Amino acid sequence: MRFIDEAKIDVEAGNGGNGCVSFRREKFIPKGGPDGGDGGRGGDIILVGDVQKGTLLDLRYQRLYRAPKGGNGAGKNRTGAASEDIRISVPLGTEIWFMPAEGEFGEPYMGGEILTDGAVFVIAKGGRGGKGNAHFTSSTNRTPRFAQPGEEGESVSLKLVLKMIAEVALIGLPNAGKSTLISTLSAARPKVAAYPFTTLKPNLGIMKVGDYKQIVIADIPGLVSDAHLGTGLGTRFLRHIERTKTLVHLLSVAEHRDCQALLKAYEIVTRELRLYSDKLVERESLVVLSQTDTMDPEQLSELLNEFSNSSEMAGRKVTSVSAATGFGLEELKRDLVECLAGQ
Repeated sequence: MRFIDEAKIDVEAGNGGNGCVSFRREKFIPKGGPDGGDGGRGGDIILVGDVQKGTLLDLRYQRLYRAPKGGNGAGKNRTGAASEDIRISVPLGTEIWFMPAEGEFGEPYMGGEILTDGAVFVIAKGGRGGKGNAHFTSSTNRTPRFAQPGEEGESVSLKLVLKMIAEVALIGLPNAGKSTLISTLSAARPKVAAYPFTTLKPNLGIMKVGDYKQIVIADIPGLVSDAHLGTGLGTRFLRHIERTKTLVHLLSVAEHRDCQALLKAYEIVTRELRLYSDKLVERESLVVLSQTDTMDPEQLSELLNEFSNSSEMAGRKVTSVSAATGFGLEELKRDLVECLAGQ
């Protein structure tokens, strides 16, 4: 399935039904009076959070959503049927941006977001039904020959932006081992291969801690220099880091065999986070040397010691793991639990 995290749609809520002009006509009952019923309510357009959805793909195929009109009123004070609402399922983490109408000036603004399963957001309200002529009798007008038309439903243009909801994000350069690590920590099964940009969409996995605790982890596609300007996979996936509480910087010792190379790789990713948003750099983070099974244990120990004691890593927690052998995974799990518990 294609990963689509943006979609533009137009929605039109239903118009209200028209009120009815009618007079009671029954044998032996002269001057029966007005009995025109009210029109029914037009349908609303509603967004609904759906935990089973992970993409906005469906909304790429249908751009226009139009709710039905309410039923017209009828004689004998019968009210027209209210129209059914149109409910559109969206993944959790969807931001709702209202766009200016065509030909109008103005800036888009965020009207809300869907964060929980079953959450609803009415984006366009249906029009009220018009009143029938039975409402307009008075001492001076016993036989009103008019009724209200139904109100028009709201019409809006929307841009929906998905920002995935996860507590932990795995970040790093391409080939840092993010996909392999998330598949080891959770039941996620992303594509894994030894070439850059294997991951072309964020993947979510759930890491179980004990009998009841669960931590949602996101594997973010590899970042490269000038990603904030659109290089590589660009800013397309940086937005998915915004909601996370803890960042895990993965640095591959298979790709970067000495301390200076590791520091350079760390700086590249940190720079892109900073240029995208200062808040991301301030986020709680762990630094993890990955793919350690590719290095001699003695060499690894020396590298880890030098890297951990560098001025750039001052005050940061640095660990090492191997998803292939399971080395360091339990310690990483404990560190993640501690980081999240302290927030």
